[in-house]
Amino acid sequence: MPERKTDLDRASSEFVDRRAFLQVTAAAVTGAALAGGPPEIAAAQMRRSDHVGGPLYMQTNETHNAIIHYHRDAKGALTEVERVPTRGAGSGVVSPIYHISRPNDLEGAGSVILSPDRRLLFATNAGDNSVSSFSVGEDGKLKMVDVKRTGNSALGGAKSLAYAPSNGMLFVVHTVGPDHIRLMSVDSEGQLTSRREQYSVNTKDWPDRGPTMGTLTPDSKFLIVGTIFDQLPTKHYPDGSVVLWTPHGPDGSLHLILANAPDPDGIAIFPVREDGTLGKAKFQDAKGPVPFDIVFLHGRPNTFIVGYAVGDGCAMGTIDHEGNMNIGPLVKIDTSAGVPSELCWLAISPDDRFVYATPFGYSRLSSFRIDGDRLSIAKDPACPKVPGDGTFRAFNSTVSSGPSDGWLTPDGAYLYQIYGNASTLVGYATQPDGSLHEVTSMKIPYNSPQGLAGF
Repeated sequence: MPERKTDLDRASSEFVDRRAFLQVTAAAVTGAALAGGPPEIAAAQMRRSDHVGGPLYMQTNETHNAIIHYHRDAKGALTEVERVPTRGAGSGVVSPIYHISRPNDLEGAGSVILSPDRRLLFATNAGDNSVSSFSVGEDGKLKMVDVKRTGNSALGGAKSLAYAPSNGMLFVVHTVGPDHIRLMSVDSEGQLTSRREQYSVNTKDWPDRGPTMGTLTPDSKFLIVGTIFDQLPTKHYPDGSVVLWTPHGPDGSLHLILANAPDPDGIAIFPVREDGTLGKAKFQDAKGPVPFDIVFLHGRPNTFIVGYAVGDGCAMGTIDHEGNMNIGPLVKIDTSAGVPSELCWLAISPDDRFVYATPFGYSRLSSFRIDGDRLSIAKDPACPKVPGDGTFRAFNSTVSSGPSDGWLTPDGAYLYQIYGNASTLVGYATQPDGSLHEVTSMKIPYNSPQGLAGF
């Protein structure tokens, strides 16, 4: 008689099959992205295989900022390799927005990025509004190249980066405006040149808005910027929590200062000219409050997922060749622990089947399933809570460890997540049902760390 398979056998088989499928998919996506592209990019991708692991980078965001370089092995375990100073100042443990010690100082995404050919790494320094560039060796080790001030007139807040290799332009998003977006030219060696151009996400009605992040469409035709506040918070209740209402308009009626709540202008879309400068912004309805993070699918370059910090979920959208967005229905996570969930950071699997989302207020992650044009909950929660030290409460008054930036490996096998208030970087193995299984953890600086990138 044939041997009867147990549920564990079937689950194990499915896990292995999905691993193989993800590896094939990742290779196919990389190949498609590189087809017709510069040969040095293709060569870099081929040399650095994910089958033997690879490097992972995180900025400490301490007042003397540094990049921590980890090596991850083929089973997802991390080993610290080096700490390389950025020669810039991070914001430290005190948030430049809320002026208290808390995790996720920057309220942003993309503070550490790699160039597509993996030759250069860029990092923001929020404490002095500068950007650092590094060359990346074959072994992943970093060598400092340059550090330059962005030119932003405010004190602190450089927090999100997007890079267009076709014209060597680096876009830097800042917390405080009016010059929320500044440009830097990057030469072939990574040398930086600050430019005079400056752009704002402010509107006529709201002259003191706060963006979250910037991302380029896959064809680099548009820079998309998410927002968190229509007016940066300046007042606190006696218990230290932020006042989210302000008198506004001719009658002085109270208005939420949260973006796209309800003003339909939460996403700013800037056309990118051939020389890398930006055209006039178009403001669009995000279809939900606080569109924090926007990430494009790998196999459908006009399709993206948006995560809503106050909408408590995700939605799928598309963008056309004129920069017009069409955003579908909001799919919410379980908010029984309190609202808002502050669902902010997203990572999409290379096969475009799963979205991993980080609810900052809940000390854990959630996952969504992508099925064609339909988005649904996969696992909520996707992993157990990671407790902090008990000193931080999110906007929903829940004690939280403040999970922030996450990063998914190119083959989709492992996801790494910062828990700032727990002083912990956790690595998870992704599972076929969208759940996450912890495989490694590393002690990191308290509260301040931001940004993850790797290959």
